[in-house]
Amino acid sequence: MGHVDPDQLDAIDQAILRALARDARTTFARIGSEVSLSAPAVKRRVDRLRGRGVIRGFTVRLDPAALGWHTEAFVEIFCQGSTSPATMRTAVERYAEVVSASTVTGDVDLVVQVRARDMRHLEEVVERLAAEPFVARTRSTVVLSALVRRPDALPVTDAPGPP
Repeated sequence: MGHVDPDQLDAIDQAILRALARDARTTFARIGSEVSLSAPAVKRRVDRLRGRGVIRGFTVRLDPAALGWHTEAFVEIFCQGSTSPATMRTAVERYAEVVSASTVTGDVDLVVQVRARDMRHLEEVVERLAAEPFVARTRSTVVLSALVRRPDALPVTDAPGPP
């Protein structure tokens, strides 16, 4: 859908998005009571936000530890030569253990967030990543405690913006 100008989101749209981010199963009536709108008015706004691409879909958030995935790490990947982001994406998308992947500035080319069952599993994943044809070397950092996680969180809107 393209880029949406955040200034086009009024305070009610932002409150609706925060309510849905907390719990996507929240009823339109409950959201309406929070934002002083009727349930049909909330639904119209949600439909408009979906149509504009602000809301891409609704999903469930799982607890990886409850599913047996107790180990998390960030793997920095240093590429050989010139490797396109499309090549990197194609490679790392095949890994079920990859939670996110981003190209970055600096001497590292790609940072991959990985979840694994345990250290042995993590080691296997890192070895597989290191064996990708475009990878020169990797450097891993194991997460000890996940302190803040905000998947698709809406930023606080009362913070001062750019001038």
